[in-house]
Amino acid sequence: MRLGIQIDASRPIDEIVALVRRASEAGFTSAWSSQITAGDTLTQLAVVGREVKGIELGTSVVPVQPRHPEVLALQARTVQEIVGGRLTLGIGLSHQVVVEHLWGLRFERPAAYMAEYLDALLPMIEGEPVDAHGAFVTAVRPGRLGPELDRAPSVILAALGPRMLELAGSRTDGTTTWMTGITTLREYVVPTLCAAAADAARPAPRVVAKVPFCLTEDPAGAAERIDAALGLYTQLPSYQAVLEKEGVERASDVSIIGAAAALEEGLAELADAGVTDAVVTLAGDAAERDATFEFACELAGR
Repeated sequence: MRLGIQIDASRPIDEIVALVRRASEAGFTSAWSSQITAGDTLTQLAVVGREVKGIELGTSVVPVQPRHPEVLALQARTVQEIVGGRLTLGIGLSHQVVVEHLWGLRFERPAAYMAEYLDALLPMIEGEPVDAHGAFVTAVRPGRLGPELDRAPSVILAALGPRMLELAGSRTDGTTTWMTGITTLREYVVPTLCAAAADAARPAPRVVAKVPFCLTEDPAGAAERIDAALGLYTQLPSYQAVLEKEGVERASDVSIIGAAAALEEGLAELADAGVTDAVVTLAGDAAERDATFEFACELAGR
């Protein structure tokens, strides 16, 4: 199992570059950033990729609803050229409350919308022409998208429900998860994803699992701090569903918290569950986040 680090996209770009450089030097194989309400994650990764060599750079995730597939394909291909072929484009659906109330867009049949979005995006990511006319997504591009690339960005899909996991396995290179417990990964996400990939005669898919990690001598206090920081996620229906599948309610219940041995055990359990890439998301207070990062750097270097 490979080890990645989650980037806090709200930090100044110089701090992001410094964190990824330290992670790369320590032995992390990847760094991931989410498009939420801070900076534009693909632009940030383009800067990081020019400053830090070697490490894979990924989005986990870019919501698709505000971006036409051609816009996203052009942006991702441009970043891929800038970073020398190290970009993995993780995409996903945003939440109904965001799509309808903040962006003023429709949120109808989200899995069907994503299937049509992939019809348009995947050829254009490869630089190919596209002529897609769906109920939700239309994209017409008669010519190739330049510039020519040695390798197109890999695409993975954030997926929690069965239809989305089927799309991820059958049409993309894998999935990326958040707020998903180890039992749910082992018994539901990984087998559903892998079955879809096998049925489509695709290679074994990646499972990129973002997990809150906290090295601490105060697990109970850290759990409270994590729940306070991440409680908003537990109010969103998609995360409520995946927490319910795990049989828990709080963000701390799907976090890996405690002493060094607890963190190592958690990573081992993720690997046993079929996770291919564990992405350390630093959690807790500032001191705990710093300690967790340094310990994760030690683990990455082993």
